[in-house]
Amino acid sequence: MTRRFVPVLLVIFVFAALAVPQVFSQRKEVRKVEDAIEVFQAFTRITESRIPASMMSEANGIAIIPGVQKAGLVIGGEYGKGLLVARNEDGSWGSPVFISLTGGSVGLQIGVQTLDLVLSFRTRRSIERIMEKGFTLGVDASVAAGDVGRQAGAGTDADLRAEIYSYSRSKGLFAGISMAGARLEIDGDANSSYYGKADIRPTEILKGKGLVLPASAVELSRILALPVLAASK
Repeated sequence: MTRRFVPVLLVIFVFAALAVPQVFSQRKEVRKVEDAIEVFQAFTRITESRIPASMMSEANGIAIIPGVQKAGLVIGGEYGKGLLVARNEDGSWGSPVFISLTGGSVGLQIGVQTLDLVLSFRTRRSIERIMEKGFTLGVDASVAAGDVGRQAGAGTDADLRAEIYSYSRSKGLFAGISMAGARLEIDGDANSSYYGKADIRPTEILKGKGLVLPASAVELSRILALPVLAASK
C-alpha cells in the first residue's frame, strides 16, 4: 500500500466511526415510533374498549408513550419516553416530536406496572406549552380518563371541561394509578438523532420544512388518520 492511500483510508475510517453510533441511535428512535404505531393500533381496533373516532377527529394532538414504568410503595413514580404528534392546519397529522414523561405521586398505591399511555389533546395550547418549557399533567391543564367504545362521546366528564383525555393499557399490578403530576418534556437528543440534525427545535419539526422524514414518521401519520377515515365511510 502506497503512502498516499493512508490518509484517505484514515479519513474513511474516522467518518465510519462517527457514523456508526448515530445509525444505532437512530434505530432506537425508529423502534420507538414503530412501538407507538403498534400501541395506537391496539387502542383503536374495533372492540368495545377502543378510543372512539370522535375523540380522534376532535384532537389537536396525540401523545403516545409505550412502556411507561410505574412503581410505588406509598410514594410512587413513573418514567417513559414516547412521542407527540400535532395536527397540521389542513387537518393532517404532522411529524413526531420525541418527549419524555417523569413524575411522582403520594397516596394509596403499591406495586410495579408497565403501561402504554395515549393522551389526546383537545386544543393547541397544551401542545405549545410542551414545546416551549414542558408541561405538568393536572397542573398546567386538567386531565380526565377518556371514554371508550364505538358509541362513546368525547370523554367521561359530561361538560367536556378537560383539556387532555388519557387512555392506558396496563401490564402488571398497581393500585391508585394516576398520571396527574407527571411531567412531559421535549427529548432533544432523540429528536436530533431521529431527524439527523443537531439541536433541531420542536417548532422546526412541526413545520416540517427542509426535513427528510423517516419512513416510520410517514407511516405514523397515515395510521393516526385511519380511525377518522373509517368512521366517515
